[in-house]
Amino acid sequence: MAEQVRGVVSREKGAPVTLETILVPDPGPGEAKVKVQACGVCHTDLHYREGAINDSFPFLLGHEAAGVVESVGEGVTDVAPGDYVILNWRAVCGECRACRRGRPWYCFSTHNATQPMTLEDGTPLSPALGIGAFADKTLVAAGQCTKVDPKAPPQVAGLLGCGVMAGLGAAINTGGVTRGDTVAVIGCGGVGDAAIAGARLAGARTIIAVDVDDRKLEWAKDFGATHTINSTKDDPVAAIRSLTDGFGADVVVDAVGRPETYRQAFFARDLAGTVVLVGVPNPTATLELPLIEVFGRGGSLKSSWYGDCLPSRDFPMLIELYLQGRLPLDRFVSETIGLDGVEAAFDKMHHGDVLRSVVVL
Repeated sequence: MAEQVRGVVSREKGAPVTLETILVPDPGPGEAKVKVQACGVCHTDLHYREGAINDSFPFLLGHEAAGVVESVGEGVTDVAPGDYVILNWRAVCGECRACRRGRPWYCFSTHNATQPMTLEDGTPLSPALGIGAFADKTLVAAGQCTKVDPKAPPQVAGLLGCGVMAGLGAAINTGGVTRGDTVAVIGCGGVGDAAIAGARLAGARTIIAVDVDDRKLEWAKDFGATHTINSTKDDPVAAIRSLTDGFGADVVVDAVGRPETYRQAFFARDLAGTVVLVGVPNPTATLELPLIEVFGRGGSLKSSWYGDCLPSRDFPMLIELYLQGRLPLDRFVSETIGLDGVEAAFDKMHHGDVLRSVVVL
């Protein structure tokens, strides 16, 4: 039987979100109902509201969440009622060509819950990234639930569900940052600062933060930046080279995703260095680079989707590092809000006033 709960709904492109009563069905085979305890406000949710992802309105927003499994459907064995979990949007299938080759973080057939959550009148909702966690409860595929140590508070743990994992993974998993490396990160919002934290965790000796906002550059120092560059005042390519003995950085992470920042990343890396694109580009953006430079500079040009993470491997490990005091996840939380504060949080995020607003239920 469907249960009535509160949820944050985006009904039409660009319109303010509304807090409404929604219906969450009991879990069917392979599904789990989760009582949401906290959910971060991510740029992706704003992209959904603006129609930049697709036009499958109405959307049930929210996806960067942690909570407790309330009930499970038939055939679910990996999680059980009472388990404390982080929700992920990459429930791997175990059967596609990527999974069969031992690369499940590239799974080409991830899945979500089969049953729809709906408005009171029966209108199906499209859950953001297959989760829809700006709600008291949500229905997901059981594989989207990753058990972690309950000693980590939900407003911190849930951040690994999207943006923080994307940044950490861009540095560690995709970029392969290791001890002694030099790293530059362009764009110091939540994802960029997570890349900085990941580079520090991996043992990088020089970590250069690049942004246009001096406030964000100060925040970047809290996550491990050893140097900062305001790219409105200094040429970031020249500045990065000057801080790396004239060579350029071993790994440059573009956490913005604009053609101009990607070109900066490309030319700011050392020969045979690595560029990692983790900022999501506008679908209409195009890039032009001299092909001889692509050939002559060597190295790797990579994209990082969800930080190339495997939630079952990465989430518990990162939570353990947080509990040991080695990963400052709590510094990402700028404020905690209620479900009725999501629209105002979008405005703060748009103006760069916060790293993360987190809905706490």
